[in-house]
Amino acid sequence: MEIETKLAKLALALPEPISVPGMRLPFAPARRRGNRVFISGHGPQNPDGSLAGPFGKVGADVTLEQGYQAARMTALALLGALKREVGDLDCVTAWLRVFGMVNVAPGFTQTPPVINGFSDLILELYGPEVGSHARSAIGVAELPMGIPVEIEAEVEIADER
Repeated sequence: MEIETKLAKLALALPEPISVPGMRLPFAPARRRGNRVFISGHGPQNPDGSLAGPFGKVGADVTLEQGYQAARMTALALLGALKREVGDLDCVTAWLRVFGMVNVAPGFTQTPPVINGFSDLILELYGPEVGSHARSAIGVAELPMGIPVEIEAEVEIADER
């Protein structure tokens, strides 16, 4: 339980499964296939599973720093989905790919520093050997429910448990 111990030392908690009243979500938050787990796009969540603010476009309604924190909270949401799928966050042998989308105001081009909130936390928890990942950070016109970031990922795990 090394990763969960690190989370506790950072005073961070994994949120409950996503809860969006009135919205049907007919897909798996995470799906294991062999020794890989594909984690669906998640946004920042509160501990109870509700979506966390601030909401809106980075560069207009949301500052770059708030976007960074939203990406960090999104990392916790992905980790929660991953734990529910595989049972143990320590079984991750590699973070392979991360795709970050930022809800941007026209002209906002600082998407990589926003998604760094996600990458920095993963690297802090897993270290460079396991936590380093390929990554894209793009700006989009809109994201669901006005969330500032949405991130999906693919990881490799030690076995098929």
